[in-house]
Amino acid sequence: MEIGSLAAPPDVQAGTKVRRAGTALAASVVGFFMITLDAVVVNVALPSIRADLGGGMTGLQWVLDGYTLMFAAFLLSAGAFSDRLGAKRSFGVGLAVFVIASLACGVAPDLATLLAARFVQGAAAALMMPASMALIGQAYPEPARRARAVAFWAMGGAIASTSGPVVGGLLNLVSWRLIFLINLPVGVAALILLARTPRSARHSAPIDWIGQTTAMLAMGGITYGVIEAGAAGFAAPQVVTALAAGLAALAAFAVLQARGRHPMVPPELRRSGTVRVAAAAGFAFMVGYYGLPFVMSLDLQQHRGLSSFQTGIAFLPMMLIGLIITPFSARIVERSGTRRLVVLGFVVMATGLAAIALLPAGAPVGAVSGLMVLVGLAGPLIMPPITAALLNAVPAHLSGTASGVFNTSRQFGGALAVAVFGSLLADPSTFHAGVLTSLLLAAAVALCAAFASRQLNARDAQ
Repeated sequence: MEIGSLAAPPDVQAGTKVRRAGTALAASVVGFFMITLDAVVVNVALPSIRADLGGGMTGLQWVLDGYTLMFAAFLLSAGAFSDRLGAKRSFGVGLAVFVIASLACGVAPDLATLLAARFVQGAAAALMMPASMALIGQAYPEPARRARAVAFWAMGGAIASTSGPVVGGLLNLVSWRLIFLINLPVGVAALILLARTPRSARHSAPIDWIGQTTAMLAMGGITYGVIEAGAAGFAAPQVVTALAAGLAALAAFAVLQARGRHPMVPPELRRSGTVRVAAAAGFAFMVGYYGLPFVMSLDLQQHRGLSSFQTGIAFLPMMLIGLIITPFSARIVERSGTRRLVVLGFVVMATGLAAIALLPAGAPVGAVSGLMVLVGLAGPLIMPPITAALLNAVPAHLSGTASGVFNTSRQFGGALAVAVFGSLLADPSTFHAGVLTSLLLAAAVALCAAFASRQLNARDAQ
């Protein structure tokens, strides 16, 4: 018998390749679903967590920001780690750590343990994110099939965003701990799928350790200072020290990026006006889109008497509109143009935020829920076109780095929004004034982003 005859027939090899690609895509989708779900599911459970573990407003802010801040900080280097470890191994390590951290969150006996586990969750999520995209690129080398796979992957995040408030509210009726423990069977399923995917190649990729450290110190110092200011005031020594350290680290990061041999933000990205506008737009979008659920979850439950599940239902129209419109966003961009659509999206978001802020205190929940749809509508009007403009503006070999910078800016926008808005809501006697100020501030940021988005390069915004 000839040795060549032992090889599997071509149709069998093709079938095996298709199955492995599907398995890699399924593992990536499940991982992205978990990452997104854990960013949004916690909002409706915050009052229950405070009732069980204590901690006040500052503790609640860190339950959200511990995850988001570590996610933002480590995204800058996560792509390089993925290249060095290989996409499969990087995704697997991140997923395993994420599952273990979820278990620690679910059984946390006190707030300190919960916060520590949330920090670990965020770092693990950052490691998973670029690796999941690399797994898809490895499994689908043909551009058309890859584009369809990426769209399917993105839909997993959209479904998580949509279902998160309702799922969190429903699980919270039993126990807030279930919103973390549900990650265990889902994560194990993803690990089983990952085990059936082929190995990933490793590539040499420099890591800017000093840049990573200064970025973490900058984001952490600023966020900590703003959160502490809600309880101690901006004149408190620990607040002044944290803010000064954060701003100094930010300045050091900027200098190092301009002079370093292997900067996290290469010169081509720093010089691009489209990259700067996209980063600013991502930051501003998350201030409203992530800050609104934080503010309104507390308002609806603590001051309007809704249960966690009822609160999740109130958010459902806002989330559903994005899920419905997103598949058609590419067609809308072709007709309207990126610049016009992004500006319109921010104006719509600002209108919704301001309208909610100016509602009378006794306005029905249905009115609040209906106006939140405007904020949800901004998602498909802003994010898909601004992402496409960003990728059009950078060389192909820097697309991963540009995505990392963009997503870091988005996540830090969300973290800073929770820090600022939580500080405004910290005093129960001025809670309603804090809600008004928070939402109007988010609306002002959205209007500033609308103005900045007018500067998008016409060639990139096609």
